[in-house]
Amino acid sequence: MKKILAINSGSSSFKFKLFTFPDEKVISEGMADRVGLNGSTFTIKVKGEKHQEKVDIPDSETAVTILLENLKKYDLIDDPKEIIGIGHRIVAGGEEFKDSTLIDEKSLQKIYDLKQYAPLHNTAEADVIKAFMKVLPGVPEVAVFDTSFHQTLDHPVHYLYSLPYKYYEKYGARKYGAHGTSVRYVSQKAAEIMKRDLKDLKLIVCHLGSGASVTAVKDGKSFDTSMGFSPMAGITMSSRSGDVDPSLLAFVMKKENLDADQMLKVLNNESGLLGISGISPDMRDLRGDMTKLEGEKKKRADLARNIFINRIIRYVGAYTLEMGGLDGIAFTAGVGEHDFGVREHVMDSLELLGLKPDSAANKENATIITKPDSTIVGMVIPTNEELMIERDVVRVAGLK
Repeated sequence: MKKILAINSGSSSFKFKLFTFPDEKVISEGMADRVGLNGSTFTIKVKGEKHQEKVDIPDSETAVTILLENLKKYDLIDDPKEIIGIGHRIVAGGEEFKDSTLIDEKSLQKIYDLKQYAPLHNTAEADVIKAFMKVLPGVPEVAVFDTSFHQTLDHPVHYLYSLPYKYYEKYGARKYGAHGTSVRYVSQKAAEIMKRDLKDLKLIVCHLGSGASVTAVKDGKSFDTSMGFSPMAGITMSSRSGDVDPSLLAFVMKKENLDADQMLKVLNNESGLLGISGISPDMRDLRGDMTKLEGEKKKRADLARNIFINRIIRYVGAYTLEMGGLDGIAFTAGVGEHDFGVREHVMDSLELLGLKPDSAANKENATIITKPDSTIVGMVIPTNEELMIERDVVRVAGLK
């Protein structure tokens, strides 16, 4: 039986899903974690049962080899030749890649060269591609870029910053966005749920996970998005700051004697929900219905949640006006799919536009969380980036 691998790499790990072709059935998934670090593990899920082992994984090539060994071990493949295509999620494609692309040595080098836009991700993702090229030579590999969906931002008004234009011309200093693969899937699913043509809809997709973004989708394309030159911009996130006045950063750097790299570390790893609450980057640890926080800890946790919600509402309101209306709003990723309180507050802000929340459905994490007569449809849609990756492998590689 033919199979396709979808790979979602991080800076020191990669997740995978194994699909059968052409029926798109997931027969296994798992991850190699802490690649190149102490305490590395490999996890694989087969027939609902999870198998995990502590194993030394010094590099990407070892991780790929272990993956193939486990696929054979659990009878998921008899021969590596059953794998007819491999898809890779790549964070940054810059302006170079406006669509998913078949990988060769030239395009692989371009992915490495674009590391300046996503230093924690692109190099690691390219290393995994290179490892698959060596271990499974001749198998088509396709790069699926988080940024490519947002290349449909077809007006400089939406993607340029108010900086000297020469910085865009010389360095590509512009908004690139992220979460494009997720938004592409969720917006298509939203159109199916609404029984409408995606090209006729004005949608907002709130991808609220550890990284979080808000994207306006109009005429089936990305119209505007909250993440910017990097995934740090936009709304408050788990440990990322979101939008901050640059002059404040210069002020803090002088006061704390920080260089640029140290300040970026603060913005990426010590800010957001974690920085405001002083408790945790995980929204579940800040929810009153899930924790028993008291006193100052509760105040800080509530403040972090309220700032997170407020920033979402700001972008939702702005994008609704920019698009000239709103037909539907979809919530996805960890917080978006499971935190009814966040969804409730965001939907409350849209009541003046005719959105009518269904509180019972919202608390049950139902698919449609607004009433039948609501002029704006609220939805909870679990994202499926790996399925989009698999489909792009089939499309781009021309698999039959």
